[in-house]
Amino acid sequence: MAKTLFLYLVCIFTIYANILQNTIDKAPIGATLTLPSGVYKGNIVINKPLTIRGKDKNVIIQGDNRGSVVTINSAYVVLENLHITSSGERMEMLDAGIRLHHVKQCKIDHCKITNTLYGIDMDSVEDSIISNNYITSKKNTLPLRGDAIKIWYAKNNIIQNNTIERSRDVTLTYASHNRIEGNIFLNNRFALHLEMSHQNIIKDNIFKYNSVGILMMGIKDINITGNQILSSKGAAGIAVVADKVNHFHFEHNSVKFNAKALYIDEKGNEKGIQRYISHNQFLYNNEVFHFHSAIQNNIITHNIIRGNIEDVLQDLTSKSPQNNTIAYNYWDRYEGFDRDHDNLGDTPYRIFLYADQLWKQDNKLKFFYNTPILSVINLLSRIAPFIEPVLLLEDTKPVMVLPTEPIHR
Repeated sequence: MAKTLFLYLVCIFTIYANILQNTIDKAPIGATLTLPSGVYKGNIVINKPLTIRGKDKNVIIQGDNRGSVVTINSAYVVLENLHITSSGERMEMLDAGIRLHHVKQCKIDHCKITNTLYGIDMDSVEDSIISNNYITSKKNTLPLRGDAIKIWYAKNNIIQNNTIERSRDVTLTYASHNRIEGNIFLNNRFALHLEMSHQNIIKDNIFKYNSVGILMMGIKDINITGNQILSSKGAAGIAVVADKVNHFHFEHNSVKFNAKALYIDEKGNEKGIQRYISHNQFLYNNEVFHFHSAIQNNIITHNIIRGNIEDVLQDLTSKSPQNNTIAYNYWDRYEGFDRDHDNLGDTPYRIFLYADQLWKQDNKLKFFYNTPILSVINLLSRIAPFIEPVLLLEDTKPVMVLPTEPIHR
C-alpha cells in the first residue's frame, strides 16, 4: 500500500512539474498563455509562435541548475512579466536564462532574470526586442559569470530600457545594425563589449561603477550619443576604449569620474578622419584623451574639458599631430586672452609634454604628481626648457567662457 501511494505521489508531482511544457506543446500556433502566480518547472523549449505572459509579478519559471531555463527555437515568440531563474553553470554550453536560437521578431519584455550564468543568449537573432528587463548573474567571481546579454551574428535588434547589474559583460560579436538605448549598466566588468560589429547605435544609456563602460575592437560606423559614463572603477577604470575603430561618432555624452575617459588606439593604415568627438562633457577624470599611438585623423570640437588631472596623454612616441580638426573646445587650463571679445582665445591652446615626460617613461613617478618638487621642475621646464617639449595637441580656437553645461541630452 505504501509503495503504491509513493508511486502515485511521484506521478502527480511529475505531471505538475511538466505542466508548462505540456501546455506549450498542446497550445495552437499564436496562442497566448497567461500564467497565474506560482513556480513553474523550467528547462522548457518553445518551437512555435506563441506568447507566455505572467498574470502578476509572482510568476517564476525555475530551472534545475542545469542547461538553459527557456529555449526559443521559433520566430514570433513573446515572453512578458516572468521571473526566470536558476540556469546551469556550464560555460561551454552557454547555459542561460533565455536562449534564442536562429529566430526573428521575438520579444522579451518586463522579465526578471536572476541566478543564471548567461542572462539572454541571442544566437543569429533578427528584428527582436529585449526591453524593460532586469538581469543579474550567478554570484560567481566576476570572470566566471556569463554575459548578461550575448549577441552573436545578430542584426536589427533593439536592446532598450533594461537594467543590467553585477554581470560580466554585454557582448556584440559580428552583430550589426542593432540599437542599445536607455539601459542602465551597474557594477559589471565590460558593460558593453563590441567586436567586429558594425553600424550600431548606443544612445541615452547610463554606465556606472563598471570596470570599462564601452569597449570596442575592430569595428566601424559606431554612434555613441547622449550617454552618461560615470565612475568606472578597478584596475582599468576606463569609460570608453576605441581600439582600431573607424568612423567613430562620440557626441553629447557626459563622461565623469573615470581613471581614463577615452582610450584611443588608431588603426595603423587608416586614412582620412576616423573619429568625431563633439559636444561632450569630460569632467573630473584622471585622464581625458589617452592616445596609444599617433594623434591624428580626429575631429574634436565643442567639448567641455574641466577639472581633469591630465587632458591629453600619448603612450608611444610618434610623428607630430596631423590631419586633426581641434577647435571650439573649453579647456579649463587655457591661459590666453580674448582681446576682441568673441569668446575665442587669441592664441591656440597647445598641450606640450614638459616634466610629464618623466612619468611617461616611468609611470610610478606619477605618484608624485602635483608635489612641490615636480611642480617646480615642471615650471622650470616651461620657463627654460632643459629638454625639448613634445607638442601633443593644438586647439586652434579655444573657447574662453564655460558654455551652458548640460550637454547631455
